[in-house]
Amino acid sequence: MSKKRTTRRKKRRRNKIAIVAIEFAVLALLLVVLYAVNFMNSIRSDGIDKKDAAINSEIAEDSFFQKGQYTNIALFGLDNRGSGEYGGGNSDSIIIASINNETKEVKLVSVYRDTYLSVGKGVFAKVNSAYARGGVKNAVRTLNSNLDLDIQNYVTVDWGALVKAIDALGGIDIEISRAEMNKINEYTVEIVMMTGKQTTKLTKYGKVHLDGTQATSYARIRKLKGDDYLRSSRQRIVLQAMLEKAKQAGVTDLISLVNSIKDDISTSLTVADMTSIASHVADYKIESTTGFPFKLGTKMMNGEDCVIPAELANNVTELHQYMFGDDDGDYTVSSTVEDLSRKIVRKTGYTTKSRYIVDTNKYNNTAGANSTAGAIEQNERANEESKSTEE
Repeated sequence: MSKKRTTRRKKRRRNKIAIVAIEFAVLALLLVVLYAVNFMNSIRSDGIDKKDAAINSEIAEDSFFQKGQYTNIALFGLDNRGSGEYGGGNSDSIIIASINNETKEVKLVSVYRDTYLSVGKGVFAKVNSAYARGGVKNAVRTLNSNLDLDIQNYVTVDWGALVKAIDALGGIDIEISRAEMNKINEYTVEIVMMTGKQTTKLTKYGKVHLDGTQATSYARIRKLKGDDYLRSSRQRIVLQAMLEKAKQAGVTDLISLVNSIKDDISTSLTVADMTSIASHVADYKIESTTGFPFKLGTKMMNGEDCVIPAELANNVTELHQYMFGDDDGDYTVSSTVEDLSRKIVRKTGYTTKSRYIVDTNKYNNTAGANSTAGAIEQNERANEESKSTEE
């Protein structure tokens, strides 16, 4: 890999366009190209220039990334209590959608919001604060510099957009536990107050049909077994259910979705980007999902309970193997990631040999599951099969 990097600031361009809501805001829900044209007048540019995306030098010049086999897009869910406020606030949902442009397979990576990383200007803190510290540009730069990625596109949504999108799709079907049912009923109170979207109280658990308010409440559940690791799993389960529902929807339903949320999405994607993806609407499939970091610890840093990568360099290596496999066979972490990894070790004391290391593997893959219990069961089964094979 060669080592050369330039940076240049360029005025941020902003797109609020209907189709994106379908294709990427809700995770690559790919729309009809012709309908996109009807919304051309509502487009406002807001891209992130490649030279301003903090792509590490080794990655910027790596032939694997240059050939463009994969498209990586950052999805940010803001914890803003108002609707349509995208300039700041913590990004309490951070998902990287990695699309194999040849096979149309999609992998989803949830970056745990409490992960202790470099968030710009020499500051180390929870990764979700990167958005509040410098908007979407700083959030994207944080992901690229810490994870050796080449992200240049993003989609940002808030509660209101997610509620509207799910309602426009007619709701989604998910299997929930009794404890999750109670939390959904608890959280819907605040979401109704913030969005004005009314709902009903759930009275049963198991396989249930959730409207937008209820499904958004489900995606916010954290204070149960599994903490933020399972909350990230729930968010991916919701996105998976939305993608499947969108694939089944007719043009009329998709148009209704677009109309309902066209002003509630902020994105860098252009019409050309979306046209390219929309032409393969029936081909996209979520192959697998995971959380990041893979190996971690927890520690109070600056008065906050943080997730500590153990260690960052090792986790980034595993991330690239997960996302790209043998396609990027000669990958080694960049000098930037090596440096950040050493600094995190010095600041936290956590290494790969630390006594208490959490393995989140049983929470990671939600593809094919419509419940957290189902995801855990399939992951534990896969782990046992893997051990048997190794023996």
